[in-house]
This record gives sequence, structure tokens and C-alpha cells, in this order.
Amino acid sequence: MKSDVNLQIPKHIWVEMHDNAEKLACDVIIEMENGAYYTAPFVTLPYLQRQMDLSYEVSRSLPDTPAVHYATLETPHIIVADLDRDTIEDAIDNLLGLDTFESVFTLVTDEDGYEQQPPRRKGKRATTEVAAVVVNEVLVIESDITVA
Repeated sequence: MKSDVNLQIPKHIWVEMHDNAEKLACDVIIEMENGAYYTAPFVTLPYLQRQMDLSYEVSRSLPDTPAVHYATLETPHIIVADLDRDTIEDAIDNLLGLDTFESVFTLVTDEDGYEQQPPRRKGKRATTEVAAVVVNEVLVIESDITVA
């Protein structure tokens, strides 16, 4: 049974759509009740297919390079069937319940690289400045409170 000490509860969830028309990928930022911020990209299978097609077109245009469909993901991505808010929130709930949330979400840190709350295990981190830009300057944000 899990200890309540490690229990994390989201306070706010922001969803930034990259391509509002196609809805293939988005960034999600979560503020936890303890004040920590986390971020992760959510993508759909058609997004991965598009990345593979782009790689194919690039490799096809290069001399002495075999044309091949592939995609590389440098950071963990959460692959979902669709980008509906309910789907995203359910995935977050499952990741928290399965205690795998921190393995795919990036803990946001302050400008000096110090996390707001000590992580239970090591993972990738982003700066507060990056999170502020994403929250304040994205074109489309869906929040659990307002829609901009």
C-alpha cells in the first residue's frame, strides 16, 4: 500500500495545443498541490506517423542514404489515442496511481536548477523560465479553469 507522504495531487492542469487544427500533439503543464510544476508532451499515433513520414522525406532527399520511415523521441512522450481533456486527465491519474508519473513528466526547477520540492527519484528537469514562457506565451491554452 502506498504512503500518503508520496501522494501527489494536481492543483491545475494546462494543455497547450501545438497544432490546433490537427490536434496531434500538445504540452501539458501540471501544478501540484505542493507547489511543484511538471511538464510532458502528449502525442497521438498520427503524430508519430507524421514524424516518420518527415524522416522518410528527409532521408529520401539525401544522397547515399536509404529512405526509411522512422521517428526518434529524445524526451519521454505520452502516447494517447486522442488529445481530449478527459483522456489526458485520465492518463495523468493512471500515471500517478501506477507511480510512474515522475518517470515521464519533467520536474520544473528554478533558474538555478534547484527543484521546488525534492524529487523521489532522479529525472529530467526544465527551468521555471521555460515553464513560464509555455504558460504565459502559448497561442492556445486549455486550463481546468479558463480557456484562452
